[in-house]
Amino acid sequence: MSTAIAGGVEVGGPAPEHVPHHAHRDVSGGWLRPAVFGAMDGLVSNLALMTGMAGGNVGSHTLVVTGLAGLAAGAFSMAAGEYTSVASQRELVEAELAIERLELDRNPEDELRELASLYVARGVEPELAHEVARQMSADPEQALEIHAREELGVDPTDLPSPLVAAASSFASFALGALLPVLPYLLGASALWPAVLLALVGLFGCGAAVARVTARSWWFSGMRQLVLGGAAAAVTFGIGALIGSAVG
Repeated sequence: MSTAIAGGVEVGGPAPEHVPHHAHRDVSGGWLRPAVFGAMDGLVSNLALMTGMAGGNVGSHTLVVTGLAGLAAGAFSMAAGEYTSVASQRELVEAELAIERLELDRNPEDELRELASLYVARGVEPELAHEVARQMSADPEQALEIHAREELGVDPTDLPSPLVAAASSFASFALGALLPVLPYLLGASALWPAVLLALVGLFGCGAAVARVTARSWWFSGMRQLVLGGAAAAVTFGIGALIGSAVG
């Protein structure tokens, strides 16, 4: 097949294959958001707890016990809360899916018209919208999935697992909460190594958040470091005040 060059572009030949020139980030957050959130929560809460106790002028043995108790209590609390939250949400979705399945069984024509009207509202011509809805509704399971997506905004084939949510929350919180305790477990007797390691961890968690935001890694890291450091400083001051008042 003959071709010609016009303005530096070849015309008349086969159409070139489209090659995407960009890739989108995971805007849903995926696994990263809950994992980083759990780790930051563990870091900030346990660091603040330990600095508050240190402000009260307690010994390193008490700080280690406090840190480990805070780790265990927070991790189990996070896991229990996450399990209950996700399980309740899943049960609600499953109840709504059962209602939708029953409606598709009892009133298939009404459900078909409802789906067609959704497509019409999005700009599809009525006849075409009805035909698309009819073809989509031929398979009952596919029809349920489409109605769930359109009406409930959920994918019935990809509901979150309460066990996975609880386990990931437990692990990420425990990992974050471990950082302020780790220097003491390795033999440190002063507070500053624990604070330093926790602040490095906060910066790292904040930088990781930049993967699911439009901010730069250093901005996100510094923001989390400042917020976590401020929480630790405030609780240290409160601990010092309480320690001197009851000492």
